[in-house]
Amino acid sequence: MKKFIIPNNYKSTIISGLKEQRKLEDPRKKDFLPSVLEYEKVKFYIARHFGFCYGVENAIEIAYKTIDENPDKKIYLLSEMIHNPDVNEDLISRGVQFLMDTNGNYLPGWDNLTKDDIVIIPAFGTTIEIENKLKSIGINPQQYNTTCPFVEKVWNRASSIGKTNTIIIHGKYYHEETRATFSFSSQTAKSIIVKDLEETKILGKIILSGNQEEFEKVFSGKFTPGFNVKTDFNSIGVVNQTTMLALETQEITDYLRGIMIQKFGIDNISNHFADTRDTLCYATNDNQESAKHLRQTDSDLAIVIGGYNSSNTSHLVELLEDKFNTYYISSAKCIIDNKQISHFDLRTKLELTTNNYLPAKEKINIALTCGASCPDSIVEEVINRLMEVIG
Repeated sequence: MKKFIIPNNYKSTIISGLKEQRKLEDPRKKDFLPSVLEYEKVKFYIARHFGFCYGVENAIEIAYKTIDENPDKKIYLLSEMIHNPDVNEDLISRGVQFLMDTNGNYLPGWDNLTKDDIVIIPAFGTTIEIENKLKSIGINPQQYNTTCPFVEKVWNRASSIGKTNTIIIHGKYYHEETRATFSFSSQTAKSIIVKDLEETKILGKIILSGNQEEFEKVFSGKFTPGFNVKTDFNSIGVVNQTTMLALETQEITDYLRGIMIQKFGIDNISNHFADTRDTLCYATNDNQESAKHLRQTDSDLAIVIGGYNSSNTSHLVELLEDKFNTYYISSAKCIIDNKQISHFDLRTKLELTTNNYLPAKEKINIALTCGASCPDSIVEEVINRLMEVIG
């Protein structure tokens, strides 16, 4: 696999060394057991796979190379390049400006764009509509495009099966990647977004009943114009936002296949349901499998590091939180002391402060992982901070 040039401030001697050691011991990635770092008063179980993935490293290399090679030009990022606050703040400190927020709202920078400016497309990709908007200004959206190749793989899959199927996208409808996938999918097929299994079950009932009114009410803003429930669900295929929970994507696929069997019969299912392989990216899959193996440890608590708007990081939290007290933090600054920790709550979408998060015992066992957009340097800072407060 290609080696990328990553700024030194994102590297870590300890973490990078640990990853390299595991790679040498297990080049085929068959072993998902965690690594162990053991000290006098704390033992860390560190996930086998975590941190920067191929797509993120590719995006970072392109972005920083673009900055270095164009010192006299205005450089813009379409939106957050990846969902990590430290990386985005560093880019801003180097003069990069954002054109959109993560919800797709335009920021003032759009009004000042000229054909001589540089616009970097983030790793999530962007919509065809945005690409056309840039072209109308005279900017080539492909020149500084950091879209992850695994995201583009989903677009290609959707385009292929969309010739004969309606596309159902498992994703968060507000997420940049899902908006982009929906945009590309809609070019060749009727498309709809479902966020989870619960919403998919509502869709399943609508497919069987043909209730257009309920469909438009429940899925408002999440389907292509002119969608006809009675005719556009004759044949379907499922793709996903690459950072979703793999288990849920499979459950959604299996459920919808069952619905189509109910409607058309098992003998005809191949004509009504596209047999697609899972479109989850390799890094998301590896990170989730590694988190599952953390569940088998005797950890007293779990720490998950990443941006609070990071989809793949949030799913790591979901995989661990029913097994351990799990704290979703953005950096070492969240570890206030040995009594308090500041962390993000997925349900309330608020940052909370929890007291007495460390157990009162001589040696504490901590499960540790992070999202695909979290630098190794931040993981090392968290480890050092925990050792500092534990004493």
